[in-house]
Amino acid sequence: MQEKIVHSNKALNSTKLTELIVDSIQDIKGKNILRLDMRDLDDSPSDFFIICEGDSTTQVSAISQNIVKRLKEEEGLKPSHVEGKQSATWVLVDYFDVIVHVFYPEARRFYEIEDLWSDAKQTEYQNI
Repeated sequence: MQEKIVHSNKALNSTKLTELIVDSIQDIKGKNILRLDMRDLDDSPSDFFIICEGDSTTQVSAISQNIVKRLKEEEGLKPSHVEGKQSATWVLVDYFDVIVHVFYPEARRFYEIEDLWSDAKQTEYQNI
């Protein structure tokens, strides 16, 4: 019984985390935001992937920086790992339960992350 409570709280925290991440992306006018819910998949690396894109490497960098800044300020969370900041064509921000992929459009088309995990439940967000 206790495992279910812990798992439920974890799911609630992951969901809250994804909402804050999406809001952080929208702050910087990130586009084509997609949330992949991978909790029901075998061998998934995390509970959620959040995928988005920016129109320039400057915007990709700004989106990833805003995510890190807001999660640290509002929830006291630091990512376990950030990768790709130098080229800013694909920045990965890892919060264990939620992994964020911020892409430059060409890189997103090339890697097709959402196609690799197409059996995950997908939620699309409106461009603001």
